[in-house]
Amino acid sequence: MVLDPTWLALLLAAVLAGFVDAVAGGGGLIQVPALFAGLPRESPATLLGTNKVASIFGTLNAARRYAREVTMPWALVLPTAFSAFLFSFAGAAVVAWLPKEVMRPLVLVLLVAVAIYTLMKPGFGTQASVSRVPPHRLRWVALAVGALLGFYDGVFGPGAGSFMIFAFVRLFGMDFLHASATAKIVNAATNAGALLLFVPQDHVLWMLGLGMAVCNIAGAQLGARLAIRHGSGFVRFVFLSVTSLLIGKIAWNTLFA
Repeated sequence: MVLDPTWLALLLAAVLAGFVDAVAGGGGLIQVPALFAGLPRESPATLLGTNKVASIFGTLNAARRYAREVTMPWALVLPTAFSAFLFSFAGAAVVAWLPKEVMRPLVLVLLVAVAIYTLMKPGFGTQASVSRVPPHRLRWVALAVGALLGFYDGVFGPGAGSFMIFAFVRLFGMDFLHASATAKIVNAATNAGALLLFVPQDHVLWMLGLGMAVCNIAGAQLGARLAIRHGSGFVRFVFLSVTSLLIGKIAWNTLFA
């Protein structure tokens, strides 16, 4: 059996996306454009649904590996993930009414601010620090962060993983390794929330999506292994690289799309 060249390219893209996403978020930067370029006749909803199927398996696999090797702050993770799940579904449900032309410039400005802030503070996220959120407010702030990022991921998506990692470092004093581990679980919740909308409406190419899921898992295994082995400095480097690529992609889309 000869594998279709388009499918082969998409499977390879899924491996790379899984690797990048497991380390620093941003796998959608690779996987979503690959799907749109490879299958231009499919509806955007079907391509996004297929992407979510592939992504959720890789993200869950990375989250499982992180949970075995890294101490997870479950008091923070669970309310954030629950809120992100609910609001990701809400975001996906209203996506048709929110113009992406308005969101792109705002997201671009936010990503540039995140990159500059991280570059200007060499020690930012290299080791854990004191949380800026008082313990008695931790759950409420976690719910708010999950709601905001979950809704954004459902509506638009690019940079959601990067924003999650930055929020966990900036607000809760995590290092980049623990922030990346936490982001995997929250991101899995946002994917699940979006799939609640896409699956009942039959917006998934199951054969392709499951094939890409296997490849996404392979990439996620490698990415999580390297992140755990090399620590927060490695995650910080990949985070800045992915954020820079996101800035370039969204800037291009804003100016020329």
